[in-house]
Amino acid sequence: MRTAVDTNIVVDILRASARHGERSADALRRCLREGEVVASAVVLAELRAVFATDEALRVAMSTLGIRSEPVDASVALAAGTAHQAYRANGGSRERVVADFLIGAHAVIRTQRLLTRDRGYYRTYFPTLTVLDPSIRA
Repeated sequence: MRTAVDTNIVVDILRASARHGERSADALRRCLREGEVVASAVVLAELRAVFATDEALRVAMSTLGIRSEPVDASVALAAGTAHQAYRANGGSRERVVADFLIGAHAVIRTQRLLTRDRGYYRTYFPTLTVLDPSIRA
């Protein structure tokens, strides 16, 4: 099973978030046991701000077992379609296109998305399976 990972999960783990770090790390480990975990190039771009160098980011992602993937035209077009629906439904500019690219990548290239941003993704990507480690099972 392939799982896409959202930026917030990786940041939880890297910053050892007192609130979400342990659950996010546990969820990532479960996903890795079940298959491959990938981050879209958009997630990689968002994470770059956390690191001093590109190499430091590459090492962290490798250590976590997360591989990055490019975003192709099919993902970009699906993201644009979802963003268009969001704007047509009165969505503000608070949701930037990057969020739609992450969701579209997960729908097209994987079977599920590991994220804490469940409401938004479930609304605009209804076929996407969302794993939210912040919810107590």
